[in-house]
Amino acid sequence: MGRSPFCDKTGLKRGPWTPEEDQKLLACIQEHGHGNWRALPAKAGLERCGKSCRLRWNNYLRPDIKRGKFSSQEEQTIIQLHALLGNRWSAIATHLSRRTDNEIKNYWNTHIKKKLAKMGIDPVTHKPQRDHALSSNNAHVQSKNAANMSHLAQWESARLEAEARLARQSKLQANSECGGGSDTGGGGSDCCGDNKNYWDNILDLVNFSPSDSPIFRVF
Repeated sequence: MGRSPFCDKTGLKRGPWTPEEDQKLLACIQEHGHGNWRALPAKAGLERCGKSCRLRWNNYLRPDIKRGKFSSQEEQTIIQLHALLGNRWSAIATHLSRRTDNEIKNYWNTHIKKKLAKMGIDPVTHKPQRDHALSSNNAHVQSKNAANMSHLAQWESARLEAEARLARQSKLQANSECGGGSDTGGGGSDCCGDNKNYWDNILDLVNFSPSDSPIFRVF
């Protein structure tokens, strides 16, 4: 057999409570207590179900309820307990003195949940959100790639200009040696000298020292 309903809601009033209903509920609880919520509505003269009376008392009319802004310590406690208990608001409320489960739930949905999302934390799993982490990582990679491309473009431009300069120097040297003969014994040192001049020209153009460049090699 299934569990019987808490109360028969046929013909009962729903919606917001009125001040008159609040007063009847307060007077009844002060006189009889609230040991049996099923029987309380009839004693109080209320056309409400026992569950509605219980929630109204626990969340709004109880004299020891703490109201007002949540402290940073209370907020941290809610976050830690939610990571362990999930949306078990009644269980969470037992760890926050005089706060109601309804008030804690409302504060979670209107403040803490949005705050965690802005921080890149999933409010359900309490772990960093994948999209947020990927976005940050992609931004870092794109910035690094842009810097590398700029560096390579700078070296390529310097290389082309150095080659053009060496070509002009070689042409001038060839013209000056025309008809005067040449010393064939120094070909090796001339080659090394040209190589050195080539890289010296590039380094002068980009204002780097050899140790600054990851692609510089001594030939």
